[in-house]
Amino acid sequence: MGNGGTSIPDEEWERFLREAEAGAQGAPKEPSARARMVMRRLQEETGRPEGWRTHQPAPRRRGRGWYAVGLLVTVGLLIVALAPGRVAGWFGGGSAASAPLAAEPERPDQPPPTQSTPQLPTLDEPFRGSPAAQWGDGTSGISLPAARATGWMNKKQVAQALDRSRGFLAASSLDRGVLRGERPKKAIALINPHQQDVQNYLATAFSAPSRKNDPLLLFSRLATKKVRLVGDVVKTRGRITYREGKRGAVEVTTDVTYVYPVVRAAAGSEEVARTIVRREIVMSWDDPAKVVVEPGTFSLVSYKTDTSNSGCGAVTGYLTPEFSAERAAKDKGDGPEFDPYDRSTSVDALMQEAGESKCWTATRS
Repeated sequence: MGNGGTSIPDEEWERFLREAEAGAQGAPKEPSARARMVMRRLQEETGRPEGWRTHQPAPRRRGRGWYAVGLLVTVGLLIVALAPGRVAGWFGGGSAASAPLAAEPERPDQPPPTQSTPQLPTLDEPFRGSPAAQWGDGTSGISLPAARATGWMNKKQVAQALDRSRGFLAASSLDRGVLRGERPKKAIALINPHQQDVQNYLATAFSAPSRKNDPLLLFSRLATKKVRLVGDVVKTRGRITYREGKRGAVEVTTDVTYVYPVVRAAAGSEEVARTIVRREIVMSWDDPAKVVVEPGTFSLVSYKTDTSNSGCGAVTGYLTPEFSAERAAKDKGDGPEFDPYDRSTSVDALMQEAGESKCWTATRS
C-alpha cells in the first residue's frame, strides 16, 4: 500500500475483483450506493490531476459490450479510490527509489538499501544509482529541530543559534568558493576567536596541512587542478540536535553526510565519480557572562570526519577523488570495509572499528 491508502485484507480484495469480473460478464447493473458515492466524490474533487479534468469519454454506443466496458471503468475507479498504492505499483509509479526522503530527526537503525541492478552516474544524473538521489539539495537535507528555551538562551536565541549552526555547515562544506579551494572566511568568522587551540589549528591547516592539522576535518575543498564539480547540487543527509551544555551553554551537535559528484578537470571529461564526506561537529554557544566569546560565535567542542573516495596518502588539504582507472590499478585498502551512506552508526564507532588503519574500503560510492 502507498502512503495514505486504505488497508484492505487480501481475501476481501480478491472477492471484490471476482465479483467485479462476474458483473462485467453479465448485463449491466446499477452501481451500488458505495460505487455512486465514490464516483460522485471523484467527480467533485478539485485537487485531482489535470488528466481527470480534461478526459473526454468516448461517444456512447449501443450494445452489451459497451455496458461491460463502462462497468469495468467503474470498477477501475473504485480500485483507484480504495487502493491507489496498488495501482501505482502496477504501473511503476510512486517508486520508493525515486521519492524524496523525509527529514532525518534521529539516527536511522539500518543503512539505506542497495539497488538490485547498479546504475552508473552520468553528467545529467550525477547521483544516479546511489542513495543520495533521494537526499536533499544543500541545506535542505539537514534537519533542524524545533527551538525551545535552553540554558542561558530563550526560544528566539536558540532558533538563531540553530540557524547559525546550519549556516556554518553551508559556509564550510557547501560554499562554491570553498569547494574550489578558497579560504572559508565566512565559516571561520563564526568560530570563537578566543579559542586558542582552534585558532592554532586554523593558522597552520591551510598553509601546512598535516594529519593533525588537516583542513578537511572541518572544510570541504576539492583539488580543482584534478577535478571539478558536476552541476550545482551537493546532496546532503543529516540532522542537528541540541541540549544544555557546560555552564549553561547551548551545545549543538551536527551529523551530516555530503555527496560531491565530480569529473576530471580536463575539458570534455564525462566519467562521474563521487566523494562522500561525513562530519560530526559539536559546537558550544556559550554564555558571554561565563565564557570569553565574541557575539555570534561558537566554541568548537569536537569535530570528527570520515571520507570515501577522497584520496588516501599524503595529506594535501584537498579532496582528491579517484576514477575507475585509478581504483582498478590500486590494491584494496588496508582498513575495514564500510558503507559511506550508512548513517546508522556514529563516526566514533567507525573510527574505533578502523583502529590504526589510514585507508578504508568503501562498499559503494
